[in-house]
Parts: sequence; C-alpha cells; structure tokens
Amino acid sequence: MRLSRTIAAVPTPPIAKVGQWLKRYQNEFGLPIDLCKGAPSAPPCEQLKKALVNAALDPASAKYSDNFGTKSMREALANEMKVVYGHQTDVESTDVALTAGCNLAFYAAAQVVADKGDEIILPVPWMALQMLGIISVPLHLKPEDEFQPSVEACEALITPRTRAITLVTPNNPTGAIYSPSLLRAFSLLAQRHKLALIVDETYRDFITTGPPHSLFHPSEGWNWRDTVVHLFSFSKSYAIPGHRLGAIVAGESALKQVQTVLDTIQICPPTIPQVALQSILPSLRPLLSDTAQALSSRHTLFGKVMSSLAPRWLIGSQGGYFAFIRHPFEGKQANEVCEGLAAQVGIACLPGGNFATEKDGLITKDGEEFVQHWVRVAVANVNDDQLTEVARRLTAFEELSGWKLG
Repeated sequence: MRLSRTIAAVPTPPIAKVGQWLKRYQNEFGLPIDLCKGAPSAPPCEQLKKALVNAALDPASAKYSDNFGTKSMREALANEMKVVYGHQTDVESTDVALTAGCNLAFYAAAQVVADKGDEIILPVPWMALQMLGIISVPLHLKPEDEFQPSVEACEALITPRTRAITLVTPNNPTGAIYSPSLLRAFSLLAQRHKLALIVDETYRDFITTGPPHSLFHPSEGWNWRDTVVHLFSFSKSYAIPGHRLGAIVAGESALKQVQTVLDTIQICPPTIPQVALQSILPSLRPLLSDTAQALSSRHTLFGKVMSSLAPRWLIGSQGGYFAFIRHPFEGKQANEVCEGLAAQVGIACLPGGNFATEKDGLITKDGEEFVQHWVRVAVANVNDDQLTEVARRLTAFEELSGWKLG
C-alpha cells in the first residue's frame, strides 16, 4: 500500500531511540537513571486512587460524556483556575472543553486557528506541526537570554499568513518559566495583530513564585476570549498520565470550532478521571502545593549538583519538569553525547536537536546550537539520591569517552 509522505517526513519520536541506546548499558554504575521522560515520579495520592477506583466501578463511567466533558468537571476546572490565577479570573465552565490529553488539545487548537499553509510562530526548541500542513515559524531562543522569548523578535516574524503565536510555560524542553509581564506583552502583541495566543500551561502547578499570569483578568480594552487559547494537562499535576485528560479554555467562537474537531477525533474525553476528579479537585490543592515545593527543592539540588561540574557542564535554564544543560565536549553533537551517556553510564536524556527539527528531519535555521551543545533532562521523575549520583556518572563519562573537553 502507499503510505502518507507527510507522516513519513515527520522525525521519529526520540524517546524510543534513547531506549535502544540504554539497552547497551550493563549496569556498571548501578541501575539506569531516567532523565528522559517527563513523567511523574510518584503515583496518584491515595484519595485520588480511591476516587478512580470508585469511578471505574460506576456504570455511568462507561457511557459517553458530552463532547466537552461533564458539566461538573468543567465547573470544577473553572473554579480551580480562579484559585490558580486569582479571584479576578473571568473563566466559566462554558469556556472549558476537556480533551483526551493536552497533546490532543494542542492539535485541536492548531486546527481551529489555522488552515493548511498558514503559519504559527513557535519558540525553538519546539514541538512542530508538520502533520497538519501548518507552517511552523521558528522563534529562536538564545542561551544568553536564558531561553526567554523576545516579543520584538516575534513581531518581526509576523506575516499576512500568521494566525497564532504559541508559548509553553514552564517550557518543554528548556524548563524556562515566562514571567507574567512577558506573557502580558505577548498577549498585547497578539491582540494588536489579531492573532491567537496559544498558551500551553501543562506545568503551571509547579510554579512557586505566585500566579502564573493575569491574562484571565478583565481590564479596559482587554477580553481574553478574543485572543487567548489556554491549554492544560491533568497528567503531571495529578500524576495520571495514563488517564489522558487535558483541557482547552477559549472563547465561544473558538470553542464552537473546537467542538467540530473533537467530535471527529475523540467523541468525548475519558470519563473515569472526570468522575474521579470533579468532586475532589479543591481538596487536592494542598497536595499540588507540596509537590511544587518538593520539585522546586529538587531543582535547587540539581543546581548544586551541576555547579560541582561547572564550568564544564552548565545549566541554561530550568523549571517545571525540566532543565536544559550544555555539555562540554568539543566537536561532539548532543546526539552522540546522549548515546554515550545512555550506553556507558546509564543516564538517559534527550538531545536538544530533537527540538529543532523541521520537515524531513532538517534542522531549523539557527537550530545548530541545540544540535551541537544542548541536552534536555527531566528533573521531576527521579529522586534526590539519583540526582546526586548524576554528578559521579557525568565525571566518569568524561574519562570513559576520552573526548576532548571544550
């Protein structure tokens, strides 16, 4: 049979490749340390586990829910957003559509705001949109700016075909957290050019410095529903990635088209996690705060661990689930370094070049920096002892590889 050339041109998902590298490791330094996958390090809390069991036993959970999910769950999320973003938050249940994970939410949002051949600006390193026929326009982030996006650089990329700007904060893969003022500046840029601002906040509950932003607060000349498309995932915050529950929060006109997309590709979001979460969401907020503080402490520990290896190994940015680090090997690409780390010392991590590829695996303009030097590590899914062990293994790898240090 003839298969899709479009899909064939999309780069192969990198995590499977890292798994192949790791199979060559013989446990010389102990068990492998998985800094590759952005997955919760612990199971759901007992309260949520019991709620999931009870929901699974409820015959109603086997039925379809509404296209956008149960009314109770949408109300619960809208109320939770008032806690996260402040009491001024103007979000109602009618602004919420639940999805089978945040990846699907992004897919649906992109389909709604852009047609084939239109452009969406995304910061690089990125996750691109080749499968939809939408043109991903790279907004390159610079290490010297701690991988923060530039509003001015973004505006210079806007063309008559531009339909949206996408931001991910805390970022995947860099871990960089965008400030409320930066997000406000991007929202005004999008409003001025009549573009959608898609903001993926999968990792928002791991910000410990205050509300992520005030985009949902009404103000003179600003109605977020005309500009913002908010994406969220329950996977990381509530440690239920296998239950695939995400959300789109947007205005009425956007959600009308979202419904068309979702009715075609999901019918309804998974019912069991909705039934489990909808009545207990407020009671889980203290647990989320504790988890965020624990993850913040882990980032602090990782910073201390890496500082013992400075200036050879450097952290470019960190936050949420991830940190972006620069390897020290002269003339070696990050792909080679990650392969060696997995096969020789049992550290699994992702090469930065995987987040700078376009159609047919070609590297974006100015993306060579990520191919050569940068590596994504997932700080969230390991414990403190494993993080401390990383320093010993990186030092050992410097000797084992025999590569020249830059």
